[in-house]
Amino acid sequence: MNIEQQYQGSCFCGAVNFSVTTQPVLMAYCHCDSCRHWSAGPVSAFTLWNPETLQITQGKDQIGSYKKTPGSIRKWCRTCGGHLFTEHPEMGVIDVPAAIIPELSFKPALHVHYQESVQPMADGLPKMKDLPAEAGGSGDLVPE
Repeated sequence: MNIEQQYQGSCFCGAVNFSVTTQPVLMAYCHCDSCRHWSAGPVSAFTLWNPETLQITQGKDQIGSYKKTPGSIRKWCRTCGGHLFTEHPEMGVIDVPAAIIPELSFKPALHVHYQESVQPMADGLPKMKDLPAEAGGSGDLVPE
């Protein structure tokens, strides 16, 4: 019997609730200017999921979106402004901030866009100049 792990998440006020099943495709840190600006922090801790594993369980009508680039459609709660997820249609994944899935044990595998870092992190994880080659990046590493 195959039992899938399910995690619950929500926006800041709880108006929007969702679940994700199985495990993320990737957990990592992003240092790009766009993610830093969106997260209002020096680094963004993210989890990538197959889009079909995410289900909105409450508040679908409360979700707003903004498409800054063709590669990223950011979603948030219209009630509290809390961030929910970012669709990456060109990569075929959906990015959910690690902080809004409280039961998920965040275990990052690497850092992306590290050349834009404003918060160096000496944690021994690989530091990608941009993105891995399989995600459309150069695949180049930069020093910690």
